[in-house]
Amino acid sequence: MITRIREVRKARGLTLEQVGALCDPPTTAQTIGRLETGTRTVSVNWLNRIAQALAVTSADLVAMPGQADVPVAALLGPDGVRAPTRPLVFPGPIATDGMVGVHVSASIGDYRSGDSIWCRRIGPSDFGSALNRDILLPRPAGRFLFGRLIGREGDRLQLLPLGAGARQLVLTDPPWAAVAEQLVRRL
Repeated sequence: MITRIREVRKARGLTLEQVGALCDPPTTAQTIGRLETGTRTVSVNWLNRIAQALAVTSADLVAMPGQADVPVAALLGPDGVRAPTRPLVFPGPIATDGMVGVHVSASIGDYRSGDSIWCRRIGPSDFGSALNRDILLPRPAGRFLFGRLIGREGDRLQLLPLGAGARQLVLTDPPWAAVAEQLVRRL
């Protein structure tokens, strides 16, 4: 199996030590390095542990046929722009089961017209993990709410809409939610 652990780790700006510390249970930088280079076999268990540490899906860590990587031409930082010292790539986005999209048709809050927001569906038992994140919530008759989840009391979710000066909204017992995970913005 060809993995993309190194590419995803680098794209997240993490060191081997940091990824090892984020794993549950923690592991060593040496182990992460061996898994990245293929000198140690990557089991499904390891793939899941590293994916959780990097806050991605396991599928994001596996090179899939037909999946294109984007070569990194330059690194931008406080000292300016420079060329990478070794080849780097951005892993292409992978849609997984349960993903839904939100297209921003007019600028609102931090989002600009034309943005694409990739969201991962979650069930009611996972609503607590979405606190302080932007989420999409279904409402009756094909309508939706989108905003920052700021509180949960039992089956009531409190949502702060994106517009300036907007009042808190409360939605009771939604069947699912979708947490914003990736923003795709054209410049």
